[in-house]
Amino acid sequence: MDGARDGEDHKTDARGVAQNDPVTIVIRAADPADTGRMRTKREVYERPARRVSRVGGVAIVSALLLSGCATVSEEPAAQPSDPLLRTVGLATVLDDGDGAELCLGGVAESYPPQCGGPRLIGWAWEGFEESFEEANGVRWGLFAVEGHYDADANTFDVTTISDIPLESRPAPQTDFSTPCAEPDGGWRVNDTSAVTMEDREEAFAVAATLDDYAGAWVDTVPHEIPSPPPGDDSSLAYEEAMNDPLFTIINVQVTGDPEVAEARLREVWSGMLCVTTAERTEAELLDIVHELIDTDGSLGVGTGANNNVELSVIYDDGTLQRELDEKYGEGVVIVSSALVAA
Repeated sequence: MDGARDGEDHKTDARGVAQNDPVTIVIRAADPADTGRMRTKREVYERPARRVSRVGGVAIVSALLLSGCATVSEEPAAQPSDPLLRTVGLATVLDDGDGAELCLGGVAESYPPQCGGPRLIGWAWEGFEESFEEANGVRWGLFAVEGHYDADANTFDVTTISDIPLESRPAPQTDFSTPCAEPDGGWRVNDTSAVTMEDREEAFAVAATLDDYAGAWVDTVPHEIPSPPPGDDSSLAYEEAMNDPLFTIINVQVTGDPEVAEARLREVWSGMLCVTTAERTEAELLDIVHELIDTDGSLGVGTGANNNVELSVIYDDGTLQRELDEKYGEGVVIVSSALVAA
């Protein structure tokens, strides 16, 4: 295995996001942990689903929003039959003329945005005039709410409204560093015969054809990337260099013999490479993803960064997580809840 590393790794993301305009619609998943990973095959299925205002005298506690969607909690706990719930962070509240809805899943980044979710009972925009926008008959804004969720009616009975998160919870961080031991002499490219962008893409394509393929991503070696001269604002060029195959380590996981996989990949890729083992193939994970698409209250489901499946739902009191642990094994499916106990 070849390469070059000295210091903290920088990760790259293969996915781009389109710019806002009246035509383009981009759906953002409520998946804050999914950053920095290049996967050759990944399926995600999504379902749209500075004051404190007290309604009924109850104050709200909430966390930081990421990407314009509700963040989710991975720590469900058993709750009473009608528990007081809150958003984990700020969530989009949108009213397109049919009443306000709490958007807990993806948000289409058109203008105005588009999303859907539980209908809000007792919602009031008054007092938050500086916290929402209006366009084409649609009103929307980011809010933290507390109240009672009725899954059968798909409603959320609001007791508290806030336009600030009162609890700051950092987003979960996923480790996309290279798991292989650093080679003698450090991570560096010793053979430049096959390290073009096309070569790298072919290596990912070859990896995906392996019967025991479990996943792939790119890690970078920032200390090898030439820094721009002082005073030269070349941040874009630097960012592009971070995606240069000469400075990236291809990481591939398989469930079988890593040496067999590495030999196959070396037929098309001479750059830095790390092949390690995983417990489940991506095909097995995708089978589970398809089985969970129609889960009640699902906001999105896809393969996760840790050789698992991540399922986001409106609310789980721990029952769904226990059922999936029993069916698939503990840790195979991770359930994240957009609403948590207040």
